[in-house]
Amino acid sequence: MCSVSNSGEQVDIGASIGNPAPPAGDEQAELGELTPSEPVAPQPITCTRAYCGGFLVITPPDVTAADLVSFRPAHPSLTGEPAGFGIVGAPTNVVAAASEQYLTGTLLGWDVTVRFVPAGYVFDYGDGSTARSTTGGTSWAGLGQAQFTPTATSHAYRERGTYPIGVTVQYAASVDFGSGSWRPVAGYVTASSGGYDVQVLEARTALVGKTCLENPGGPGC
Repeated sequence: MCSVSNSGEQVDIGASIGNPAPPAGDEQAELGELTPSEPVAPQPITCTRAYCGGFLVITPPDVTAADLVSFRPAHPSLTGEPAGFGIVGAPTNVVAAASEQYLTGTLLGWDVTVRFVPAGYVFDYGDGSTARSTTGGTSWAGLGQAQFTPTATSHAYRERGTYPIGVTVQYAASVDFGSGSWRPVAGYVTASSGGYDVQVLEARTALVGKTCLENPGGPGC
């Protein structure tokens, strides 16, 4: 609000400021009520196998044991003792050997390293008997045992004959697509060996005065 006065000698100009009257109800509704702004919480990023935050994400494929058909671990070695023969009713010790292996190549379009770790040994003793062991076995000397004593991988035959022995190694597989992280593969990849025949004989004892070397014509010689 302004005011002007003139005394003939000077002109006085004054002004005052007052608060404007609030708008009428209709005007207030039209302008809206002003409120302080509040911070907006960040929205979570939703990720899927293919997209994360709207960006395409390429992840390594899931791998099954069947996908590793082109990655074959080496065949195990197979021996026994006594070498090549056994005695009816007495344990024949069978020993297989396999080691951890690493193979590289391409899998499902990706460069990959495949690791194979022996997890189980399935022995086929050639007479219809099989046995599974977590170890490939150890020689009697390595176990500190006498010959013809039972071991974790030994087998006693009931009859004479020649028996073909075989072993299948079950390898636990895992894959690394270059990240340095191993991803386990469900199931086993197997490798087998055979061709080890054992001739099982009967053993008889006799009380003699001389050995067969001393008396080749003696009983049992």
